[in-house]
Amino acid sequence: MNTPPLLSVKKLSVSFGKGNTETSVLHTISFDVHEGEIVGIVGESGSGKSVTSLSIMGLLPSKDAHVEGEIFFEKQNLLVLNEKEFRKIRGREIAMIFQEPMSALNPSLTCGFQVAEVLQLHLKMNAKEAKNETISLFKKVKLPRPTEIYNSYPHQISGGQMQRVMIAMAIACKPKLLIADEPTTALDVTVQKEIISLLKSIQQETKMAMLFISHDLSLVSEIADTVVVMYKGNIVEKATTIEIFKNPQAEYTKALLASRPALDVRLAKLPTIASIADKSFKPREIKPVERAKRHKNIYTQQPILEVANLKKYYFSSVGIFAKKEIVKAVDAVSFSVFEGETLGLVGESGCGKSTLGRTILQLENVTGGSIKYRGRELVKLSKTEIRKLRKEVQIIFQDPYSSLNPRLMIGQALMEPMEVHGLGNSKSERKNRVLSLLERVGLDKSYFYRYPHELSGGQRQRVGIARTIVVEPKLVICDESVSALDISVQAQVLNLLNELKNDFGFTYIFISHDLAVVKYMSDQLLVMNSGKIEELGDADEIYENPQTVYSKKLIAAIPKGI
Repeated sequence: MNTPPLLSVKKLSVSFGKGNTETSVLHTISFDVHEGEIVGIVGESGSGKSVTSLSIMGLLPSKDAHVEGEIFFEKQNLLVLNEKEFRKIRGREIAMIFQEPMSALNPSLTCGFQVAEVLQLHLKMNAKEAKNETISLFKKVKLPRPTEIYNSYPHQISGGQMQRVMIAMAIACKPKLLIADEPTTALDVTVQKEIISLLKSIQQETKMAMLFISHDLSLVSEIADTVVVMYKGNIVEKATTIEIFKNPQAEYTKALLASRPALDVRLAKLPTIASIADKSFKPREIKPVERAKRHKNIYTQQPILEVANLKKYYFSSVGIFAKKEIVKAVDAVSFSVFEGETLGLVGESGCGKSTLGRTILQLENVTGGSIKYRGRELVKLSKTEIRKLRKEVQIIFQDPYSSLNPRLMIGQALMEPMEVHGLGNSKSERKNRVLSLLERVGLDKSYFYRYPHELSGGQRQRVGIARTIVVEPKLVICDESVSALDISVQAQVLNLLNELKNDFGFTYIFISHDLAVVKYMSDQLLVMNSGKIEELGDADEIYENPQTVYSKKLIAAIPKGI
């Protein structure tokens, strides 16, 4: 562009700590953002994306951060401003949408008050003017019942609605630059699409510039004009979105593009950063004939799990004399899972998929219906019998960090379930099995002596998988087990799950709101909506020819890339 940039980052370097403990996280990066332009910054966790945005916002911890370079906003170097001077710009000229709205919003204040406060602070509106403008902003970001949400607390609204409140707060003062840091990571694919469309329409209406940060290149392609690809604190590629997708130059960019499960073909193994670098790696497509042959072997057996007319209702009432309300989380659901298959369970948040998983595990009492595992009715089992069953029916949680004891070393955490179920004749035998298993999930023996906080998200998920399979289960429920991972790490974990399934003969119920991932992993696909089965059948057939409006909406919302 011929016009001078609105934002110009020049040779920016950031490090944390002092002396021998100093860690460099950004290495002389440079890029520009012009007025009315949307620039996407893409990379994995640890690439420096968020540190870049915090540097621009002047939110780096002043004691620990060492910053070099220049950040010009409207020809003013932001790095020489003091905190008082920065406060005049932050929120007014440059605004930010944070990744996790629940932690960014104050839980003790109503949603409306928090947005109105920004208007009173920066635009000097009185309380009545700020309230009216906030309700107007809530309408603009398409929040339902804007007056009611004005008086609601963050915990009383959904994740998608909280993100819309954050967007309203960010655009309240009509900033010239909006930074959106992973604004859709925790959202369903349909809500994600709505947020992207909303941001695009607001940007087109206001002509503001935008810096859109994500680990998902396909998602960035839906909104960005230009893409900056980051890896380990460096910019490895910078080009228009079309050029990045049609002709990527950096090996890392190629790996990011390839790691996302393709929707038109089914690969035996997903490409990863390591495999892209290995020129001998050739992705192998699983042909329909191969799938049909495998399915013939699977579906001639008796089901390992039979769920019939399953119901899980919650009852709530407010006040002593109030009428009870019934929430039908799982409503008359029936299906079978066959040994050796992967049943994909997909739907938006609140559709009942995680509740269904918990009832199968008997972590929730059923309201009605039947759950049979290998012909044995689970609903009637005693607590002692259920505990014995846990060895055969296991779960991999979405957040392995919260399911691991922070005070136990990884090795201890893996040996614990073996002791509970009486596996291994001695402590040394259990330790040897754990060491072998760590290597099997791609972690060397040193991880035995590490604590959960010392591991990355991908490493913790591998530990979560190891902890699940250490007791040699038959049926494994994967509940959003890759949704919090970077695209390339996600590919590694999905490959690992498939390898373990082949090696150990596992049967999976794979729960996710990401239809692209579920389609890649699954033989059969079960689509849930409002506690009911919307559609059930072959995964590829449902994707190619969905029968219901809801399934079509889910598929249409998947980021396709260019």
